[in-house]
Amino acid sequence: MKNPYRYLKTVLAASMAAASLVLPLAHTTQVEAQEAIKVGILQYVEHDSLDAARNGFIDGLAEAGYVEGDNLTLNYLNAGADNANLQSMAETLGNGNDYVFAIATPAAQSVANAVTDIPVYFSAVTDPVDAGLVESLEAPGKNITGTIDAGPIKEQVDLLLSIEPEAEKIGIIYNSGETNSQGEANKAIEYLEELGKEVVLATVTSTNDISQVMGTLVKEADAIFTVTDNTIASAMPLVGDLAKEAGLAIVGGSKDMIVENGLATYGLDYYELGKQTAQMLVKQIEEGLDTAAIPVESAAVLELVVNEDYAEAIGIDPASIQAPASSNEENNNEESTADQTSEENESAE
Repeated sequence: MKNPYRYLKTVLAASMAAASLVLPLAHTTQVEAQEAIKVGILQYVEHDSLDAARNGFIDGLAEAGYVEGDNLTLNYLNAGADNANLQSMAETLGNGNDYVFAIATPAAQSVANAVTDIPVYFSAVTDPVDAGLVESLEAPGKNITGTIDAGPIKEQVDLLLSIEPEAEKIGIIYNSGETNSQGEANKAIEYLEELGKEVVLATVTSTNDISQVMGTLVKEADAIFTVTDNTIASAMPLVGDLAKEAGLAIVGGSKDMIVENGLATYGLDYYELGKQTAQMLVKQIEEGLDTAAIPVESAAVLELVVNEDYAEAIGIDPASIQAPASSNEENNNEESTADQTSEENESAE
């Protein structure tokens, strides 16, 4: 069966500061776990991106020697996107666990409110400062830290316009109730308007709104830009099918959203982000760090992801889609270094 997508790993120059934080943690050798630990996990909703973050977190702990059923006990709860469940679930996980891992902004906010006496880690959160989780990225100041999934909005918009250069009306769809989505949408709107594009804004409050909202959006827009949004991500089969029927490109959001049913994006891998969060927790255990002083980290490696089936369905050659120009120089430098290393190894042989 044909691979439905391809991706190219690239690194943004702007992410180098984050990389300096990540690299010292990125060990995969087994360490001796001195004591068994209990970790509670609260996930906001089930969809590919958040599932990947959870799986990456668990695998990251395993690589560091913390294995479920051996010296690791995991207590997992999923709110099913029902905000009414979040507070009681957060309180439950705060009792009897040594650490809590919260996946997505609503889950992290509930845990932050309910759990104040043990370390809390989050992932798949876009703006933890704006969400009231931490005082700053450099110094959280509380018992909570973690990894952010803020998308490279400018590069994603550039990618969309490189694919659809004639598009004048760009549709943006997201859940207006998600703080992280609102922030990313505002950045995209500002940049698109700077470029002279008209923004067709469409918001939903739940997956029940998507069919009607998308039905209107595809009639008004020339292409669709989507931010990283839990509601839209969980409904990508429907969102993508409606856009595909209208012959519209969907660009932006997470890798998993595009693999599910979109055209292309330039963004992070949630599985790797989950592993990165686990590495932060392990380092805290090993070095006895104070959570309040552990900087929040962002992903260092970003990827171009192209869904070939979607591209062909709307008449676009997948091979014509390239990483945004702002990332090419850094990627070329990385490839040149790799080529030079390869040549040196051959010479040594």
